Amino acid sequence: MKKRVLGMLLGAAILGAAATADATPSTTYWTPTTPDIQGFGVVHLGIDNYFTVLRKASKGGGAFPTDVGLTVGVLPFEKIQAEVGVDLMEASDNPLMFNAKIGAPEDVLFKGAPTIQLGVFNVGTKKNVTNQNIVDVIVGKTIANVGRVSVGYYSGNKKVLVDKNGNKENTGFMAAFDRGFVPAKEGKTEYSKFVLAADYASGKNALGGGGVGIYYYFTPSVSLLMGPVWFNEEAINGKWKWTTQLDVNF
Repeated sequence: MKKRVLGMLLGAAILGAAATADATPSTTYWTPTTPDIQGFGVVHLGIDNYFTVLRKASKGGGAFPTDVGLTVGVLPFEKIQAEVGVDLMEASDNPLMFNAKIGAPEDVLFKGAPTIQLGVFNVGTKKNVTNQNIVDVIVGKTIANVGRVSVGYYSGNKKVLVDKNGNKENTGFMAAFDRGFVPAKEGKTEYSKFVLAADYASGKNALGGGGVGIYYYFTPSVSLLMGPVWFNEEAINGKWKWTTQLDVNF
């Protein structure tokens, strides 16, 4: 599953700063905690929305800006892969953000080895406003008859990743799970029509939170995700929101 699902704008920044956004590498649902990296030459388009449902903006926050992102695989190797990406969040004051990650797929380091990745995301252009500059390390593994499990650690800009009081809250852990259902085949490509996905990031900051939802794959290269996302710190991101995420690989 090649995703760049993390397309979210994380609400108004603390202490009256401008809105902050997340650039979105391959992800599971809300976080970049996934074994996936875009293959060489694969261009991924994602259009992600996060909006409230039957709730006034004055009672728990409004929608996040729409995230339109492009991610592309840049290494032509089997044993090591890498991707880079850029996102445009509109409407917002500082809409551009960047991401990149590199890693080894499963079974490459040794038989049965997990995937290991090093990445950076939420690299913004406004100093101490959108430059969260989060570095993460992720380990993921496919477990037969269970699904894919990933865990990770992150650390970001201590002046931007803060709690509702402005105190440093720039590190934490992430975890994710996904599993496909209803096998399908298009040509020689086998895939699942439905994928259950869930993930979570710790921390009472702009990243902290998680969600659970369902992907529907129209084809192996086109999918739509729907489901709720909740937040560890509502003072930053508002109350829970509903997300729809369209992903297309070229």
